[in-house]
Amino acid sequence: MPQTTRSLRHEYEIYVEREIEAYKESVPRSVLLGIGDEAVRALTAQAQLALTEMILWEEVDRIISRRLAIPTYTSWRRRRLRRLAAYRRPEHWGLTADVAFVREVANRNDGHVLLSGADTERCALYLAAHGCEVTAVEAQEEDIERVMAAAEAVGIGSRVRPRLAGLAEYAPDLPFTAVVCSSTAFSGLSSEERARAIAVLQSATLDGGVHLVETIIAGKTAVTLEELTSRYAGWRVAVEPDTRGGHTFVAWKAIA
Repeated sequence: MPQTTRSLRHEYEIYVEREIEAYKESVPRSVLLGIGDEAVRALTAQAQLALTEMILWEEVDRIISRRLAIPTYTSWRRRRLRRLAAYRRPEHWGLTADVAFVREVANRNDGHVLLSGADTERCALYLAAHGCEVTAVEAQEEDIERVMAAAEAVGIGSRVRPRLAGLAEYAPDLPFTAVVCSSTAFSGLSSEERARAIAVLQSATLDGGVHLVETIIAGKTAVTLEELTSRYAGWRVAVEPDTRGGHTFVAWKAIA
């Protein structure tokens, strides 16, 4: 199931914890012991009734937070909302409001979108910022890690589900309202594997859903318009120019 979207307050707490833990891992043990001594002195001066281990480590975290100049929740929230507002603008990603991806997919802000291929990171951040649930399917672990790190950095990681797999072996566990693939998502697949992968994605798509396939990436074609047209028999299809000189194949699933 898609993860429940976390509140901004919860996101802030996760951010603070992550920053503090990263600091602890980056410094020698002697530095942490020194901070521990500083915490003991501070707590002793406050005449604590009982100096427990939990109280001590809470004070250590407060000292580290001050050293890192971690912003207050109010300041962090203001920056986060400003950043999210920018992410919701298609122009931020080099897109225009009339391209198929923005027009057909991003406006489905209550939908579940599968992404795979060269533009996964950009598309995932844009859609998640609009409230979509996103499943990112990538065959390379570093690609998945990059997408999730970028999503977590702006607090929308809970809307992105990573799946380490190629389209040939991916098995959907939830229905989709949209599927967006670049040509690279089909690279290295045989004709039979492409046919099987497309059929699986079609079956997992809700009636009225849409598929977008960018057919040319960096001058390379992994799947042709002719093949796509034949694979999507029974769907309403169109071919539109994209922003990089190639074409986007668009297919709408009929409503039963």
